[in-house]
Amino acid sequence: MYDAIAHVYDKLNADIDYGAWADFVEKCFDKYLPQSPTLLLDLACGTGSMTIQLASRGYDMIGVDMSEDMLSEAYIRSEGRGILYLCQDMRSFELYGTVGAVTCCLDSINYLLTEADVKKTFGGVHNYLDPDGLFIFDMNTPYKFENIYSDNAYILEDEIDLGDGEPPFSVYCGWQNHYDAESGICDFYLSLFEERDGAYLRSDEHQRERSYSLDTVKRLLSESGFELLGCFGDLDMSAPAESCERWYFVARAKK
Repeated sequence: MYDAIAHVYDKLNADIDYGAWADFVEKCFDKYLPQSPTLLLDLACGTGSMTIQLASRGYDMIGVDMSEDMLSEAYIRSEGRGILYLCQDMRSFELYGTVGAVTCCLDSINYLLTEADVKKTFGGVHNYLDPDGLFIFDMNTPYKFENIYSDNAYILEDEIDLGDGEPPFSVYCGWQNHYDAESGICDFYLSLFEERDGAYLRSDEHQRERSYSLDTVKRLLSESGFELLGCFGDLDMSAPAESCERWYFVARAKK
């Protein structure tokens, strides 16, 4: 749920180009819809970076996430934008009505560890989409689990300035992976150290993701009432290569 690192999540992921993501979403609208929708849901919205990016482009936004700490960051950053944030599990979320499109970014679907949970989530998205509405999401590929995550360890270090009037502080994040090829599940063990006044504050977090084959994702979408319109290997809508690390999906709700 990223509760331990919610307050520094965006700083540690400053390389993510949410503008390019939003461009991709709007390309999908232009390509697959007769006109752009007005009301969108950003599912598993985290700290709201994508939600805010789309709101800044004129869309009415709803953000859903199960982490109170991540939503707290999103709410603070979104002040005055009129975004509705709901603290709900993506497997069982409820809205007040339907939306024109749903986005779900940064491998959030991989955090669902069973096919049953993926299907529940897809079913909920289908339920709250307008007829022919779009579901736009991405997933980490099996190649990434096997070759990038694997049993590797990573170190993230940065100088963090939260912009809250307090002095900047150093952050060190140790990231150890363990991938079980049989189950397809990768465990991520994160230890965050924040330097404050010469002392270090430690926070630990355990995350899990599961690898799914492309055929499995296609089947679950079909069983949930979706027509798969495209699966891409990058935000430029290029075809996925065998070594691509992320798939980008666009599906239409058939009703």
